[in-house]
Amino acid sequence: MRFMSNSPRIALAQATAILGNVSANAANHIALAKEAITEKADAIVFPELSLTGYTLRDLNLEVALNPETSELLSDLRTLSKQITIICGGVERTSNGGVYNSAFIFEDGGLKHTHHKIYPPTYGIFEEQRYFLRGNTARVFDSSKLGRIGVLVCEDLWHPSLPYLLTYQGAKLIVTIAASPTRMGETSPDLDQSIPANYHINREHHSTYARLFSVFMAFINRVGVEDGVNFWGGSELVAPSGEVVKRAKFFDEDLVITDLDHNAIERSRQHSRHMLDEDLLLTRQIFDETIRLNREK
Repeated sequence: MRFMSNSPRIALAQATAILGNVSANAANHIALAKEAITEKADAIVFPELSLTGYTLRDLNLEVALNPETSELLSDLRTLSKQITIICGGVERTSNGGVYNSAFIFEDGGLKHTHHKIYPPTYGIFEEQRYFLRGNTARVFDSSKLGRIGVLVCEDLWHPSLPYLLTYQGAKLIVTIAASPTRMGETSPDLDQSIPANYHINREHHSTYARLFSVFMAFINRVGVEDGVNFWGGSELVAPSGEVVKRAKFFDEDLVITDLDHNAIERSRQHSRHMLDEDLLLTRQIFDETIRLNREK
């Protein structure tokens, strides 16, 4: 076990996936993780449902597994002795249900899981037809990255979750995603190579990073699957709100960069809004709001 440095190196693995083929996708994870190790990365992060592909529908039950014991992931667990691996898959529950989950493998085993709390069912999305909803968001201590929180795609559109993770002590919030765009849909600005969805997501990442004085890592997939085009644009955003490094649009990419934990302290010293938050007052107002809504 290698202990965390003050500037851990993180790899954003912007990959595609073969729909329903966990074995082939896990092999690709291994290859990319080994490449990241040669670049001295401490951790590597893959997109949402990176082990299975996204548009699974009834394939969910066929690819569902227990990340702690599945033989299909044994090599990933072993490799996590050298590099922390965060990836996405379908997790089977003891009662037969399935979650859209983030798996965190570290030091040779399963360190943590996060069940997607807000699986969307609107527009082109139909996740709640197949997945159970998660009911908690908790930080954990990574031996490579420090105290972090992990979310899955739509979770980041609910400000309460990054808020809660921050005040649980997260210095880095990782969001794995499978964010689509319509074929041919581009940015309204002059640079037509930028997908329209990037600007919307970029504003979220920058706002959360600056308001909470944390690093935000967003790892989105690429490729076309069942007529859905995934746009990539994975990025690491500093507590200042500035992009540290961004991956390509629409192409596979492996972006490796350092996390300067000192930047968090500098940000919070520069502006104390995060430190001055009154959590007890927030809880009181939440309780009052819930009561008022029940009385309507």
